[in-house]
Amino acid sequence: MIPAILAALAVSSLGAGIAVTRRSSPIRALARSATGVPCRDRGPARSRVRRFSRHAARRYRAEVDAEIPQLLDLLAAGSSAGLAAPLALRRAADGLAGPLADEVRTLVRAVDLGARWRDELDALDERLDLPDLRRTVAALTRTETLGSSLAQATAELAASVRQARRAATTERARTAPVKMLFPLVFLVLPAFLLLTVVPVLLTTVQSIR
Repeated sequence: MIPAILAALAVSSLGAGIAVTRRSSPIRALARSATGVPCRDRGPARSRVRRFSRHAARRYRAEVDAEIPQLLDLLAAGSSAGLAAPLALRRAADGLAGPLADEVRTLVRAVDLGARWRDELDALDERLDLPDLRRTVAALTRTETLGSSLAQATAELAASVRQARRAATTERARTAPVKMLFPLVFLVLPAFLLLTVVPVLLTTVQSIR
């Protein structure tokens, strides 16, 4: 009797072990992330990573774009001192302090290792895809090809960039009151009515009764 019971228990435990093995197969175990979340649940986390990456890329490009007028001023100063375009770009990298300085220093190091500086300028333009940087690269290439004055070209371009940015800032300031209408009408005004008009109405109704 006892051997039969032990055999039955062994068979049942073996079946349970097979079921557990099927439920927790190595593939399913490997499909879990480091936090224990199954692979099918990683979609929202992956989308959050993508959104964060896009936000970081936009922020980086905005920081680079903000330094372009300073780069143009430094290029104009270096060219006025008699430096050629590649050397003026090298000196401009020393005067910058933000992410654009890192980009220009990377370009300069690549040129020192034997790369063509025009190709590196084009690669920088394609990587960042900023309109004002594209105009700067075009001015550098044009002055190097045609032998025109880099100081005049960069000074005029810096003035043009600053004027365009001031106009854009003014335009955003003009549209700010229009954008404030929605929260004013649908959020601030109802709260104001609830705090002022409703108590008066309640008091009036209670006095009439």
